[in-house]
Amino acid sequence: MSMPASGADDGVDATVRELLLLMPRLVGRAKRIPVPEALRSFSLAPRHLSLLACLLFDGPMTVNELAARLEVAPTTVSLLIGDLSRKGILERREDERDRRRRIVALAADHEPAISAWLAPGATAWRRALAPLTPDQRRVFVDTLLAYEAEVDAERD
Repeated sequence: MSMPASGADDGVDATVRELLLLMPRLVGRAKRIPVPEALRSFSLAPRHLSLLACLLFDGPMTVNELAARLEVAPTTVSLLIGDLSRKGILERREDERDRRRRIVALAADHEPAISAWLAPGATAWRRALAPLTPDQRRVFVDTLLAYEAEVDAERD
């Protein structure tokens, strides 16, 4: 794919250049966030982080609720939950309202380490997004989602 000629794009190219410089720095910073000592032996992968973040910020929920939030299949979430439960990071219990359902929660022993690990990123996002209106925040998130979709389409 060829790059458009510079200057003929209402400033889009300048913004693209700025983002191309910014994105590697953001990814690099995210990769350098150290896993807390209490969690290092568990070999946590990026796929675990979203699940842990959902449970940390939204509280205990069912497998289907987690799957909907993470936008993946319930079987995928079940595999992750099984892995993290065996490691003692998550707990599963019966739903008191419906004994057939299982509720997934962070294990109390690991919640402080998970919180210490993920909270700084959440705090930074809150500070960065707070000055924006709800519509501006929606545009920002929608733009990131569109970028993700375009990158995926380019790879296919």
